[in-house]
Amino acid sequence: MALGTATAPYELRFDAGRICLDLLSTTHPQERLDSLPVLRAWITGSGLVPADTVLAHADATWPAAFRELRTQIDRLVRGWPGAGVTTYDFALARVNDLARTAPPAPRAVRGEDGRLVRQLDGPPDCAALLASVARDAVDLLTDPVARAALRQCEGDNCRIVYLDTSRGRRRRWCSSEVCGNRERVARHRRRAALARA
Repeated sequence: MALGTATAPYELRFDAGRICLDLLSTTHPQERLDSLPVLRAWITGSGLVPADTVLAHADATWPAAFRELRTQIDRLVRGWPGAGVTTYDFALARVNDLARTAPPAPRAVRGEDGRLVRQLDGPPDCAALLASVARDAVDLLTDPVARAALRQCEGDNCRIVYLDTSRGRRRRWCSSEVCGNRERVARHRRRAALARA
């Protein structure tokens, strides 16, 4: 999925810079992972599985499992360990536990045009997909350079956390087209109101 695009009609976003942060984005502006079709779209759109992977075996327990992982990652990304912080420790233990499972096994196969394409060795189970996201979170949280590039969007009422890989590390919004555009419009309106006064 291209950076910053959405999969209609679910309005999912994949522009936070990491899969685990894209999972966090599924709460903004409202809960997105409220059904199995939306979760399937997110799993495919995030790149966890190749686009043609069939996820028909997914059941109603999957969205709750992904939401629970999202909660634990959110606690780790937004919090910092302190003395006696049991919710952080619990979140850390839970993410580490989920990361232990082997992620889906990829393999290269010849596509219809003869070029090699990625396929999974078999249908991925929920634990394997959760492991991929949890491992991404572990990688992010243990990489001091990546952790230092974490930013909270400065947009009004936007809770999206993203990885700032911009030149000079001056990115202010989760998306220039969404929150950045809202800020520019608000600034223009303020200037226009002052000019009229």
